[in-house]
Amino acid sequence: MGNPMAHQLLKASYKLMVYDIVPQVMQAMIDQGAVALTADLEGVEDADVIITMLQTGQQVSDMCLRAHGLFAKAKKNALYIDCSSIDVSAARQLHQAAKAAGIVMVDAPVSGGVTGAESATLTFMVGGEEQAFLRAKSLLEKMGSKIVHAGAAGLGQAAKICNNLILGISMIAVSEGFSLADKLGLDPKKFFDIASNASSQCWSMSKYCPFPGIIDNAPSNHNYEAGFMAKMMLKDLLLGLNAAEIAHASIPLGSAATELYSMFVNQGHAEMDFSGIIKMIGNYPYT
Repeated sequence: MGNPMAHQLLKASYKLMVYDIVPQVMQAMIDQGAVALTADLEGVEDADVIITMLQTGQQVSDMCLRAHGLFAKAKKNALYIDCSSIDVSAARQLHQAAKAAGIVMVDAPVSGGVTGAESATLTFMVGGEEQAFLRAKSLLEKMGSKIVHAGAAGLGQAAKICNNLILGISMIAVSEGFSLADKLGLDPKKFFDIASNASSQCWSMSKYCPFPGIIDNAPSNHNYEAGFMAKMMLKDLLLGLNAAEIAHASIPLGSAATELYSMFVNQGHAEMDFSGIIKMIGNYPYT
């Protein structure tokens, strides 16, 4: 995700310094005009804006709060945008630490996947103070088509958690429906034409259908090569369970979806696109 997002900023003529643990990714960005940062982030103190896109809250906290980390090196009044998907409490702790360091922060997780990042059509859900949001908005507009101020610190993460809870549940529902339709003898394309124009229509069906041969650019048509890995969906569903526990909210379908994705990942399909769960649900072969 971070790579195509960074590419959009280069296209918009921003001067970019980049760091990634994967050398090939770094080199690809350098070839496009970015300047490489070293692992100790030397040079980040010159940045007006710092953006992170990492996998876990612990990774973000380590990057920001370690000795000689981002918050120690960033200049006063720098804008920090975290586009990772992490838990609400970790995001709020980072906001507090950023404020103590004299840094302006927003949490700004995204929806839209790799395809959305490549086409600059991501949706950003932004948490933080109004002035911080307004400062970040013009930059985020270079990478996305919908920029929404969700509210105070951490509420961008809250929005992302709730969104992906719905996404995980709906993908399972679509997988069940298409698997049953297939086994009942319905032509999948005809069923799609019916269901995508009926009351069961949803994004998981109309834009990301898990049944192959329906949506040309969906992972289901490319052997479920990940746009959004199953292990990342499981991570987000676990964040949803944690958030529900803290909020004393009941999410029975979210709990069931978490169990199913946990089973799918534990069967060895962590790196497969999350829509590949149709193979487990429909008992389809993996080759």
